[in-house]
Amino acid sequence: MRAMTTRQTHIPFMKMHGLGNDFVVLDARVQDIVVTPELAQAMADRHRGVGFDQLAVISDRPGSDGHLTFLNSDGSASATCGNATRCIAQFLMAEKGVTALTLSTERGTHQARDLGGSVTVNMGHPSLDWQDIPLAREMDTLELPLPGAPTATGMGNPHCTFFVEDAEAVDLATQGPRFEHDPLFPQRTNVQFASITGPDHIRMRVWERGAGVTLASGSSSCAVAVAAARRGLTGRDVRIDLDGGTLNIRWAEDGVWMTGPTAHVFDGVWRG
Repeated sequence: MRAMTTRQTHIPFMKMHGLGNDFVVLDARVQDIVVTPELAQAMADRHRGVGFDQLAVISDRPGSDGHLTFLNSDGSASATCGNATRCIAQFLMAEKGVTALTLSTERGTHQARDLGGSVTVNMGHPSLDWQDIPLAREMDTLELPLPGAPTATGMGNPHCTFFVEDAEAVDLATQGPRFEHDPLFPQRTNVQFASITGPDHIRMRVWERGAGVTLASGSSSCAVAVAAARRGLTGRDVRIDLDGGTLNIRWAEDGVWMTGPTAHVFDGVWRG
């Protein structure tokens, strides 16, 4: 994204969502765009702006069909966003007339495929060592020294997963920020509350770092699936029901595959 010296007053954007986890997508391949935390915050305002959980920017990069960068609704940076990656993959596959492509993010490269009615993306291998997530000090990531003994997982973003009897009963607005800002997480963390509801079936609710309560989260779903398999609660191929719908997660030898629906809702122009 090249710098601009004039105020950005006309920025084309796309509104997309995956299971109600919603995004504004900017295409820096076709227009110079300077993305600042202030721009993200203004566009994220659901009353005075467009509204979104994350903002994604598409740019060109050699070796991939598109490079993606992400900001949360509070203007902070995010290394990855699974549902946005799936949505943009669907958009680019339709644009290019293909059923498979490679995207790059700060975390690395991601293979994506159109399955007809859903999109699957390889989100890469999980980070399981404390320094890679990262945590503030050395510890067992399977059971953290916090109330409820949650599991920590890195999926480009830090994740903290609590396994509870009833995810529906958790007060996300209270518990989410409490753990997002725990000193154990120097970069803050996404927080999930998950209940095992059947064989390889999980009910999960999420508080996202920098966004708050969201209807779904792709990277959080991947982290929950990895944590459940590590703790012996499920196998490595699970169905996860979120507030906004269902994702299928498979922890394979080549990484964590996430599959679900996508939606391109509308296009618009930002005149901020």
